[in-house]
Amino acid sequence: MKTMLIRRPTVEDVIELETFFRTVITDTFQREGIGDLVEDMEDEMKAKINYLNRDIRSHGKDRYFLLAMNNKKIIGTIEYGPASELINSCTDHALKELMEVGTIFVHPNYQRQGVGNRLLKEMYITLKNKGIGEFCLDSGYQQAQTIWKKKFGEPDYVIKDYWGDGFHHMIWRINVHDYLP
Repeated sequence: MKTMLIRRPTVEDVIELETFFRTVITDTFQREGIGDLVEDMEDEMKAKINYLNRDIRSHGKDRYFLLAMNNKKIIGTIEYGPASELINSCTDHALKELMEVGTIFVHPNYQRQGVGNRLLKEMYITLKNKGIGEFCLDSGYQQAQTIWKKKFGEPDYVIKDYWGDGFHHMIWRINVHDYLP
């Protein structure tokens, strides 16, 4: 996508990002077959908005977002920050010193067009420039897990049936330098 721009969020983006999160999370829950878990969906949206607000308040020190823009419209997000409590509890705190890359969302109309890959590449560069050589990434979404397995190989941690029978949670430990040119 030639017209895509990647940039940091501003306070003016918050309302559009709230709508973006709602669109992407609702779509993801529907495609995963868990659209009936309305409370979980709302919790996920609140968590992402909380992360965004932490970024804006701290100017990127507590959380750090990047946005993918196309024609002045938000089409994707990625962020990093301290490893979540979920990651820490599932790994017995083995990854507590690592940053977690998360909130990798692409608008349904722009999926499978390289947006996520461009965001990841920009995040690798950002992490390297900040002296961060490793990060972790987790997913409970089956479709996302398929993508991460293709990109990063088998996960370092698999928590079987974490989200219900047959719904596992997966966590990867990733070396930034393995993915930079």
